[in-house]
Amino acid sequence: MRDLARELPLSGGFIVRTVGEGASSGALTADARYLAGVWDDIRDRAATLPAPALLHQEVGAVAKVLRDVLGDDVRQVLVEGEATYREAVEFVDRMQPALLPKIQRYRGRGPIFEELGVQPELDRALRPRVWLKSGGSIVINQTEALVAIDVNTGKYVGKRRLEETILRTNLEAAAEIVRQIRLRDLGGIIVIDFIDMEEQASKDEVLRLLQTEMRRDRSRSRMLQISEFGLVEITRQRTKRSLERVLCRPCPICCGSGRLKSPETILHEILRDVRRLAPMREGARVVARVHPEVDAFLAAEGAPLLAALATPPWPRLEVQPDPGLRHEQFALAVHEPEV
Repeated sequence: MRDLARELPLSGGFIVRTVGEGASSGALTADARYLAGVWDDIRDRAATLPAPALLHQEVGAVAKVLRDVLGDDVRQVLVEGEATYREAVEFVDRMQPALLPKIQRYRGRGPIFEELGVQPELDRALRPRVWLKSGGSIVINQTEALVAIDVNTGKYVGKRRLEETILRTNLEAAAEIVRQIRLRDLGGIIVIDFIDMEEQASKDEVLRLLQTEMRRDRSRSRMLQISEFGLVEITRQRTKRSLERVLCRPCPICCGSGRLKSPETILHEILRDVRRLAPMREGARVVARVHPEVDAFLAAEGAPLLAALATPPWPRLEVQPDPGLRHEQFALAVHEPEV
C-alpha cells in the first residue's frame, strides 16, 4: 500500500486509510487526482473571495453514493432529475472520468424507485423478518451491542429427510443474509444462528457459501467457524449508520423497544397507584383517564378487576377515555366528598 501511494503521479501528501487496502493503483490515482483538484479549488477561492467566505463543504448525498459505490464492477447508474444528473456527471467527471459513460439519465414515466422496484426493497429492508423463497425465513434484530440473525425453516419441510431440509434452508439463508447485511449496511458484531446441522459436510458447505458471498462485500469483515451450537460470528467494518438508523427514528410510544404494555398490565399499574393514595374519606372516588384502547378493554373484560375497589377502604374507581394520552399513559384525579 505504501509503495502504491509513493508511486502516485502527483506531488503533495496523502493519507491512505485502511479502507483502501486492496485498491488498485488506478483507483488510488483517480482518488488522489480528485483530492488534488479539491485542494486547488480551495486555494483559488481563498485567494479570490473576500472574507468571510465558504471555501469548502462536504459533498452531497449523490456524490457520497457515487464515491462509495461506483467502480469498474458497476454496469450503469441511473439518475432521476436533470439537476441531480448534472451533479452526478460533474462529480464523476472530476473523480473518475473513465466511468462517466456509466452515468445515465433515467427517462421513465413513473418515479424511479417505483419503476425499478427499489421502494419495495427498502420497505422489506426495514422489516425484522425476511421470507425466503423456500418458505423459510430469517429474523434480523439490531441491538446496541450486536446484530442477531436467526434462521427458521418455516413452511419448508423438504422431500427426503430433515438434514436436506435444514441444509437447503441454511444455504438459501446464507446468501440472503449477506445481501441483507449489505443492503441494510449492518456493522459491528453480527451473530447468525443457523439451524443446527448434524453432518460436518453440511456445515462446511454453508460456511463456504457464506464466505463466498462475503467476499463480494466492499467493507472489511472477519468470520469465525460455525460453533457447535450452529452460530457464526462475523465482525464487519462499521463506516456509517445502518439503513434502519438513517431512515427511521425511535417510536415515541414504545421508545424504541418495539413492545407496548398490554391493557391488563396497565390496569394493574393503575390499581397499584390507587392503593398508594389510600386511605381516603368514605365516598371518595378516583377518576382514571386512559387511552381509548385501554378503556375499551376495561369496559369489556376489566370488570372483575375493577370490582376489587368497589368496597371500602378502597375508593371507587371510574375510567374515562382520553385520546390525548399515549397507549401506556394514564392520569389519576382524586374526588373526595364535600364535608
